[in-house]
Amino acid sequence: MTSTASISHTFFDIPKTVADLRGVYDSERTRPVEWRRSQLRALERMMRENEAAITDAVAADLGRPRSDVYITDIAPVVAEASFAYKRVHRWMRTRYTGLPASAMPGIARYVYEPLGVVLVIGPWNYPFYLTVGPLVAALAAGNCVAIKPSEHAPRSSRLLVELVGKYLDNDAVTVVEGGPDVTQELIDEGVDHVFFTGGTEVGRLIMQAAARHLTPVTLELGGKSPVVVMPDADLEVAARRIAWMKFINSGQTCVAPDYVLAHREVRDALVERIIETIPKFRQGEPSDLKIVNSRQFERLRGALEASGGTVVCGGRADADRVRMEPTVVLDPERDSPLMTDEIFGPILPVCTIDDLDGAIRHIKRGPKPLAMSMFGGSARDRRRIERSTSSGGIVFNHVAMHCLVPQLPFGGVGASGIGSYHGKWGFEQLSHRKALLHKPTWPDPAIMYPPYTDKKLALFRRFL
Repeated sequence: MTSTASISHTFFDIPKTVADLRGVYDSERTRPVEWRRSQLRALERMMRENEAAITDAVAADLGRPRSDVYITDIAPVVAEASFAYKRVHRWMRTRYTGLPASAMPGIARYVYEPLGVVLVIGPWNYPFYLTVGPLVAALAAGNCVAIKPSEHAPRSSRLLVELVGKYLDNDAVTVVEGGPDVTQELIDEGVDHVFFTGGTEVGRLIMQAAARHLTPVTLELGGKSPVVVMPDADLEVAARRIAWMKFINSGQTCVAPDYVLAHREVRDALVERIIETIPKFRQGEPSDLKIVNSRQFERLRGALEASGGTVVCGGRADADRVRMEPTVVLDPERDSPLMTDEIFGPILPVCTIDDLDGAIRHIKRGPKPLAMSMFGGSARDRRRIERSTSSGGIVFNHVAMHCLVPQLPFGGVGASGIGSYHGKWGFEQLSHRKALLHKPTWPDPAIMYPPYTDKKLALFRRFL
């Protein structure tokens, strides 16, 4: 097979690329379970055998410690591909259902069929995990795939081109590099589904572009993901887990804690423990964190300066090196950018609450978050926050770990996203459930056909 994946966009004819993918899909080559499993196994090998190259690329793009790359970009993809490989044959099975009396006799069933050509638009913050993860779902569902990696992680994008060209079926999977104009051109070709991971504002633009072709979308976005800390929480554990998930990848994580709502009784003790934890986690690394680019750096610095809160840890920023210290801000103003916009950086606001009702009121005032966490609280408290708030998912006594559980759906709600994936949920998201009904030619009662007399209508009302 010849590889078009290794050709840069300069030489790409995007209409032909999408047409070629559609031709492969129409040939039904990607439908058999053998093809799907072969691609999933190849994807798993791709990640395992190129750990060093992937680590170098992500470190170059994001300045992320090499030890973090395996945990955040490699291991989750390997686990997801392996999970799908072992189960895709079961996910594909025909499902039989019952029939209402009005439809008997007959046999009803539904099957999962591929959508066709899926466009996966990857983000820069986890350039492999959040690009190859959706690819797992698309391949398990038997689709052809066009991958558009983020131009803001160029080393990772270029490596993805090379690896896909080496490991996967290049007639069915291709990588197109470029910026927003390339994304627009791909969507304009009328692909069968668009899977986008990124910010809410860009997500709106993707949905708007896809709507012109009635192309369905999966949008994995972000938002203000809160952590609630109750008086009976284990503060040592809460501080470690909050600090770890907040500052990994410089806080540039969609499910990272965006802010903490800490009960007044434990707020100061929690903040003290978070401050103590940060340097422990930074041992052997610079004390400050790399921000992806100057634009994001200036946005974060401006939000910090306008917060109106008290900086109790960090706060220093180096524009020349585009780096910022892990920062904790106590009680910023509720209408400041730090509390109204997604932070997506190494700044952690800690806000004081007096009770669970106050936390719930605060959360409900804003858009529905992608993720929530709660430390401590009674079983009744957990049920209350589960029922009284809406979010993509909730984790109790940890932060964001639900995204590593393939048996759970992962996705947002409202402004934090549309649709879900991981495991079978991704397979179903990128498949079409086709209904099939088989009816015998006998019996064929005359009552079903016109003319409809009063007697027939009376029988209809009784039995239908």
